[in-house]
Amino acid sequence: MKTIIEIHALQNFAPSNLNRDDTGAPKDALFGGTRRARVSSQCLKRSVRQYFQGLVEQNALASDDVAFRTKRILDALVKSLVEKGRGEAEAEEKARLALGAMELTVKEDGKSEYLLFLGQRELSGIAGIIHEKWDTITASDAAPMEGKKPGKAKKQAAQSADPELKKALDKVFNGGKALDVALFGRMLADMPEKNQNAACQVAHAISTHSVEREFDFYTAVDDLKPEDSAGADMIGTVEFNSACFYRYAVIDWEKLVENLQNDRELAGKGLRAFLEGFVVAEPTGKQNTFAAHNPPEFVAVTVRHNAAPRNFANAFETAIRVKKDESLTRKSAEELVKKAQTLQVAFGGEEHTFILNLIDAKLNGLGTTLPALKDLLDKALVAAQE
Repeated sequence: MKTIIEIHALQNFAPSNLNRDDTGAPKDALFGGTRRARVSSQCLKRSVRQYFQGLVEQNALASDDVAFRTKRILDALVKSLVEKGRGEAEAEEKARLALGAMELTVKEDGKSEYLLFLGQRELSGIAGIIHEKWDTITASDAAPMEGKKPGKAKKQAAQSADPELKKALDKVFNGGKALDVALFGRMLADMPEKNQNAACQVAHAISTHSVEREFDFYTAVDDLKPEDSAGADMIGTVEFNSACFYRYAVIDWEKLVENLQNDRELAGKGLRAFLEGFVVAEPTGKQNTFAAHNPPEFVAVTVRHNAAPRNFANAFETAIRVKKDESLTRKSAEELVKKAQTLQVAFGGEEHTFILNLIDAKLNGLGTTLPALKDLLDKALVAAQE
């Protein structure tokens, strides 16, 4: 039985610039024929990954449960090997050769050709294999032939490496049971067989209503200039907006368990951490300027069996408009409820919906209302694992 877990959130942010484009303006998009505020999927996923790091610091997750994205894998391996008692210079040479055996070349500046998304357990495993097979890793194993093009040199280095070394390294490249790799997936250009398909999809957040960009004109004055001098010493503008965002993500429970090597306990812990992070974590863009710390006031989590995912963005295809003294978030929530019920009638399927409703939106019998986020998460996890 296929099980998916969907989360829908409405989050009304005060004036802010949470996610900027290349000009420094808040990201936006056309939807339903009008301009909408937007926060990118990548930005939202990074916020969740940073939330995971916070859980590690609080000992709610183990450091091995999360991954890192870096070009500095060589530095990390050398550090680990030095901690095992190896000399730094020789450790760097052995690490370069071992990475070359996997066609992961390191440039002269010590960085890989592209960002690698690796679990902590993978890094520890690579370092352990290099330490174990230290004497068998020699320069002749992976030395490229003269005049070879870079791509051919990589293949020749890998082909000439010790087969046992390659076999051992191949085994540890399995995602390392890292929650963020399992959830968000990864691509390794030189090792496509080690790519991991994501168990989670995150939509770009869009405003439920039309927006117009606004500009904040600011000035700064030199505190030490003479008193008889007038005028500002720096001027500029910052673009911002204020928007009620509809946010959506969906998790494939069976795929998450598979990506975590069938560790259902860790999958449950990861699912809870993701759902909680999705609600609690915020983009950090320009927050020192705007301090727009506004948590979602409407959250719905649906556990669905043997059915396709349902993004309710089309509830806002016609931009929400409110009258005087009418709540934008409440009206958006009520339109979302209508869309959810319309699609359920049309497409059916078994579902369990749990709702955090802090705005007294009319739910018309949709789902089970719970008083706190903790209760919502508890119920959703039980339903997902039944």
